[in-house]
Amino acid sequence: MVGAGIHINAIGGDCPGKTELHKDILTRSDIFVEFPPQTRIEGEIQQLPEDHPVTEIWQVMTGEAQGRTSEKQITLFDSVGFATEDFSALRYLKDRIAGRKDLQLLDMLADPDDPRDLFGMIGRYAQAAEKL
Repeated sequence: MVGAGIHINAIGGDCPGKTELHKDILTRSDIFVEFPPQTRIEGEIQQLPEDHPVTEIWQVMTGEAQGRTSEKQITLFDSVGFATEDFSALRYLKDRIAGRKDLQLLDMLADPDDPRDLFGMIGRYAQAAEKL
């Protein structure tokens, strides 16, 4: 669809020098972040000038700033993650799904021998589940 808007959740960058999106994507997007000082060091926006405008996501949630304003707009959430946000979101979800009959618990902790190989861990889990 020509001229259609898009939203990008950019969650890959997590340290200085590590980015996954081309700078042109960033310059074409309205950017939302959790905490600008951290995101400018660790996130995708580290590629942009220090004064490049961003909107903090809490401002959108409280109505202080607008989120998407047009169907043609490109929005980008450059998330570097905050442990308190992750914990709060997981706790909320855990409380919401407690007691559901369709709930299936998964072991999502990385194997100690290679904590970066989460995909391989899922494959090993599937093989182990087939044997049960």
